[in-house]
Amino acid sequence: MVVLVLTACPAGLRGYLTRWLVEISPGVFVGYVTSRVRDLLWQEVVDLAKDGRALLVYGARSEQRLAFRVHRHDWVPTDFDGVQLMLRPTESTDGAGGMRHGWSKASRYRRAQRSKPKPMT
Repeated sequence: MVVLVLTACPAGLRGYLTRWLVEISPGVFVGYVTSRVRDLLWQEVVDLAKDGRALLVYGARSEQRLAFRVHRHDWVPTDFDGVQLMLRPTESTDGAGGMRHGWSKASRYRRAQRSKPKPMT
């Protein structure tokens, strides 16, 4: 089984994919195709997507029984001990929504305890 999700792709690509897959929601295609057809479809998606994004999920012989392919997507498939997961990019910590070190009262207390002068013995 193949699931293909398109975002901001040309309408012609969507029409092309409906030859082999069923569009169940705008930009979401599902169907059963052979691995050869799946690879050819993916090549067409990469060639025709232009500035759009694409995510392909398909069955594979692995512990998860599925695999991922992405095109111009922020999240990246990453292998963790044989399990393929989607690695989500972290936000920058320069004050744009990310947490910086020392943001809680507890961390300020620990920092103050470390900076106290130690008694001489």
